[in-house]
Amino acid sequence: MTELEMNAFKLWVRWRPLKSIESQKGEIIRGSDQDDQRQQLQISITAPAQVQSLSRRERSWKSNFSFDGAIEPHENNKVVYNRIVAPIIPDVLRGRCCNFFAYGHSGSGKTHTMIGYDFENGDEFGLCLAAARQLAIALDGINAGDNASKFGIGLRVYEIRKNSAFDLLNNRNECFVREGPDGHVYIRGETEMLEDGRVRVRPIVTRACWNFEQLQRELQQGLKHRKSGTSTVHDQSSRTHAIIEMEIITADLLHARDNVVERQSELVPVGKHATDMYIEEQLRAMVQTEDGNYIPNPHYEVNQQRIDAAESKKAQFESRVKEAEEHESEVFATTARTHECIGGRLVFVDLAGAEFISGIAGAALKQSPQEKQQGRQINTDLLALKEVIRARSLAQSRIPYRSSPLTMVLRQHFEASNDAQSSVILTVSPGEDQYAATMNTLRYGDLVGLANRNRK
Repeated sequence: MTELEMNAFKLWVRWRPLKSIESQKGEIIRGSDQDDQRQQLQISITAPAQVQSLSRRERSWKSNFSFDGAIEPHENNKVVYNRIVAPIIPDVLRGRCCNFFAYGHSGSGKTHTMIGYDFENGDEFGLCLAAARQLAIALDGINAGDNASKFGIGLRVYEIRKNSAFDLLNNRNECFVREGPDGHVYIRGETEMLEDGRVRVRPIVTRACWNFEQLQRELQQGLKHRKSGTSTVHDQSSRTHAIIEMEIITADLLHARDNVVERQSELVPVGKHATDMYIEEQLRAMVQTEDGNYIPNPHYEVNQQRIDAAESKKAQFESRVKEAEEHESEVFATTARTHECIGGRLVFVDLAGAEFISGIAGAALKQSPQEKQQGRQINTDLLALKEVIRARSLAQSRIPYRSSPLTMVLRQHFEASNDAQSSVILTVSPGEDQYAATMNTLRYGDLVGLANRNRK
């Protein structure tokens, strides 16, 4: 993969089948044109003649040569998987990170594509389950060899809503998105108060799955906690962004990560004590005058020995944290020397439905105040995601990750995927009454794809 291709996204369009009620209303007239040299696709759509409320300018739309392919309504999830995800599994087995996003308006088929509703029929598995099955088969082959470690899949499932993350594998426990002093973004759960003043803040739960059946059960159980709601467009609309991470792990690696969390919990009370000592001594060394100002206290000398003792103890515990972090890195590096698959990641993002003010044949939707508020936040997140993808595709010096909690959370996955392929799947409806939403979805993808095209 060349440097120019490094940050490029594959861009796909998936047309869902018409529902029976939609087939009675009419279908969008659509077409495509192939640029054989670039291997890029141009999508065009035209509103049916009976749609009178659209302006002449809005009755038809044509993209640039921005798309990598289109999935037709009769093609099932197995076809989607084989075209988009299956070719990158070898990259994951080389320790790389690959990201997949489903974007579209509510009811366009995002969740069906990414997660699926049929957990028994393998041909209709969503992309994440189909990938897990192929990855598990590959790991079984690796584990059959003479290995010191057994490889499994570490599963994390959570959703982003406003400024919080909700851990779906931990009873939808609310977590918080924070940027640390090291510049990395962390998702932390609730604070646990332990003995001796220790404080533990665990990250998103990672479930170690040693076979496909176990992962399938864990995923199904977690998805039961996903938040959905009734919207003007869809009665079971996803009102959050669901993120499913699958990482190739070993038991030793997870144990080393847990050890880092434990050492950090031990540092908290010691660090707090050192800070309290410093503040206490500084306060004693100052006195307030009658006019409200503070001046040095002539009757007290700062006990620097006391401060130094607390700082020395803090330094010891900081050293223990550093040792635990170094041990985690060493466990990873040692395994990677013989099995490069360790740390390979697949990230599937089922984005919340993008709902537009223009709805049926361009008419304004009557939205409740709650829907309007949710819609504004969702659209802010989706706009931020588009700008991040475009900035990365154009190799801009500043990537606007801080624009939304969603892009902050995804930052680590974006940066880990520099040397691997990722994809955006636009799910759209061919129904006449969804013409405006379909056009807006394709426009969104065209802007993303145009940035990729300009790099090639």
